Amino acid sequence: MAGAVDLSGLKARAEQRSTQQARPATPTPPPDPGQAPAPAAGSFVVDVTEDTFQDEVLERSMTVPVVVDLWAEWCQPCKQLSPTLEKLAAEGNGSWILAKVDVDANPRIAQMFQVQSIPTVHVVVAQQPVTSFSGVQPEEQLRGWIAQILDALRDRMPGIAEAEARGPATGAAEPEPEPEDPRFVAAEDALERGDYDAAVAAYEQILAVEPANAEAQAALAQVRFMARAESADPSAIAAADASPDDVAAQKAAADAELAGGQVEAAFDRLVKTVQRTAAEDRDAAREHLVSLFELFAPDDPRVTTARRALARALY
Repeated sequence: MAGAVDLSGLKARAEQRSTQQARPATPTPPPDPGQAPAPAAGSFVVDVTEDTFQDEVLERSMTVPVVVDLWAEWCQPCKQLSPTLEKLAAEGNGSWILAKVDVDANPRIAQMFQVQSIPTVHVVVAQQPVTSFSGVQPEEQLRGWIAQILDALRDRMPGIAEAEARGPATGAAEPEPEPEDPRFVAAEDALERGDYDAAVAAYEQILAVEPANAEAQAALAQVRFMARAESADPSAIAAADASPDDVAAQKAAADAELAGGQVEAAFDRLVKTVQRTAAEDRDAAREHLVSLFELFAPDDPRVTTARRALARALY
């Protein structure tokens, strides 16, 4: 793959299952007298108003992800979701911030996020919303969703690694490892065997029950591409160049380019295909390009640039 898409995280989870139980607990070292104290756990959960939104959400989102919990006092599902998010934020020790917004008291914030129902949760990164969900989610799913966000952004947001390096907040008990979701175990075991069809089917079953499961969505997109990339033919690029109006050839060539690490070339090829085609061919090229976007972090500059180019090609 030459770095185009990294599935090592999915494959490693099967190995982690076999070593996690045997690994002894690591004691928390005493604080270094010369080191600045870590922020108090309570500072990781903030109540946000329209007056404080700039400082508490937009500014803080430049260093770590900010999870915005949009709720109301009368909303019973909100009272189930919010405590779980607060617990996870305390465990996160500042690697991400939970910003709680009462939509009744702050209608302009609710309007900005185009809230249709509550509870609704948005993630803000670098002052831009990048992903969201609505409704109550189980703690296990929320934990995996947040872990995926942190994994995607750790290299781009130094505040995440700095918070993780501090270790658990003072006085906080290290959380017990969560039991593995057997549905993901089945998918990852299939992936480890190289059985892409079985892995795809397993992730599709998860999404049939939980359509908003971000971990399953990302994994499904990656596994589908891996299945195509494994059989990608380098000669597909030359064949597509010789037949610019053949959309199937352009899609195959884009896969081959992406598999070879030529991300911008793959995106550019499909944008140009959208520009010169119409009707069903145009839709097919656009849909394939959007599926490739899903293999990368939402804030990847290559994705951002290609999305803008696609918008210009369409409109």
